[in-house]
Amino acid sequence: MRRIENIIMLLVLAVAMLVSANTMQAQSKDEGTTDYNFESVKNLDIFHSLYKELYLYYVDPIEPEKLIKTAIDKMLEGLDPYTVYIPENQIEDIKLITTGQYGGIGALIRQDGDYVMITDPYENSPAAKAGIIAGDKILEIDGHSMKGKQSDGVSELLRGEPNTKVKLKLQRMFSDNPIEIQVTREEIKLPSVPYYGIIDDGVGYIALNSFTNTAAKEVQDALESMKKSDNIKSLVLDLRSNPGGLLIEAVKICNLFIDAGQEIVSTKGKVSEWDKSYKTTAKPVDRDIKIVVLVNEMSASASEIVSGSIQDLDRGVVVGHRTFGKGLVQTTRNLSYNGMLKVTTAKYYTPSGRCIQALDYSHRNEDGSVGHVPDSLISKFYTKNKREVYDGGGITPDVVVDDSITNTLLTQLMLSDMFFKYSVWYRSKHESIGDDPSKFVFSDDDYKDFKDFLVREKFEYKSFSEESVEDLIEVAKTEKYYDNISKDIETLLSKLKQDKDRDLERYKDEVIKWIVSYIMPRYFYEKGSIMFSINYDEEVKTAIEILKDEKRYNEILSPKK
Repeated sequence: MRRIENIIMLLVLAVAMLVSANTMQAQSKDEGTTDYNFESVKNLDIFHSLYKELYLYYVDPIEPEKLIKTAIDKMLEGLDPYTVYIPENQIEDIKLITTGQYGGIGALIRQDGDYVMITDPYENSPAAKAGIIAGDKILEIDGHSMKGKQSDGVSELLRGEPNTKVKLKLQRMFSDNPIEIQVTREEIKLPSVPYYGIIDDGVGYIALNSFTNTAAKEVQDALESMKKSDNIKSLVLDLRSNPGGLLIEAVKICNLFIDAGQEIVSTKGKVSEWDKSYKTTAKPVDRDIKIVVLVNEMSASASEIVSGSIQDLDRGVVVGHRTFGKGLVQTTRNLSYNGMLKVTTAKYYTPSGRCIQALDYSHRNEDGSVGHVPDSLISKFYTKNKREVYDGGGITPDVVVDDSITNTLLTQLMLSDMFFKYSVWYRSKHESIGDDPSKFVFSDDDYKDFKDFLVREKFEYKSFSEESVEDLIEVAKTEKYYDNISKDIETLLSKLKQDKDRDLERYKDEVIKWIVSYIMPRYFYEKGSIMFSINYDEEVKTAIEILKDEKRYNEILSPKK
């Protein structure tokens, strides 16, 4: 029987390889690409021969699906991180990206040691309704231990058809006894616009998290709602940390502010028949409203199409930090057995003609790493008003805002997860904090409680200066200088020793802002967090200043003399 099984397997593989090669040849001719050449056929034959030998003679049983998936992933890894194989059991991921919908419990998760932890249940989600809260560690799913499981594997188990049930065993933070909760999965729809509202006199604000197939409609609804009820004169469109999504939604969003017939983006790739120019097609909702677009290092893809087009057409001011630099377009191709290939097929170009792709995947370094597009290859382009802009490295804002964290205390509090842990602790001690996030006050007694919490959690940190002196000690010992200068170094080090209470008082205002920004989602989910943080957001403040200063706004969009 074993011999018959092997023969059948080999026959199936041989036929599959032949059909695959012939299919590729036919497809390549139909789609206008070069023929599936001898080198390709030869190397596929080598792969087939190698797999056959492994299957027949490797000492242990081989799992074909796992082995082939590894081979496919490694092959695609050499191209770019966006070209990926999606097996049938992961098709839900594509649905989530394009629609914001999936079947599941509705919660963000992340790795926490040997287990995966709930970080944020979504508002009105099955998880929230069932009483799951941030900080809950997932010990078991349907009786199976999750110890050692990675977050993607746990996520797959949490997802499922709506109306199906999943039983979770959870370890609640700051509690000794595990609890069991049964959750009924639902169809989860994540909004592309989690919040919009008036943030200053006549200034509207829209936070856009993703470019799903409803993104443009959600932005339009938010814009029209504010125009109708508050008669806004200017708008802050927040694309920070928006990783992108559907290109066509980016075009539609630009069309809300730009006349019909204007090219927003064009794509060019190997298959010239697929090259396309995307233009606005409808009458804009408001072609005159002043706009500031906020971006940062994690604004990518469709976010860069919107911000780049607004900048190139001088339709608004871009504020924040240089964007990620993803100028590549992906297309999905159906594969056999309900799999799918998401493949990079083109580069996209903003209205000025620039491609903002930052990393050059076609010319890797000898060690396989990928470098940025060299300065020598970066070109100058011009906006509609003849302002200079550049390709090869994301969208550079018209106004750059430096809001980086500069003190070691804040950095270490974040890296050690103290803000998150304390927010969970605070929620466990306070059932409610009122109905309006913008009116919440973190009292002096609360701040004392936070400092006591740090003591209980044994929070310690060293300043950068301390670490530098300790490095100096090691070097001095290596070079035999330490004995001569030891007293001076020890004196310096003792003066640099951080007094934690002193620094917690020195940076009290900044620390409280971060504490509250973590507390807000525990009560008001993402919407509440945004509503509170806007009041302390330096980039939002800069945007408001620019929008309320018409002279400055116009000067930014004018060509430099």
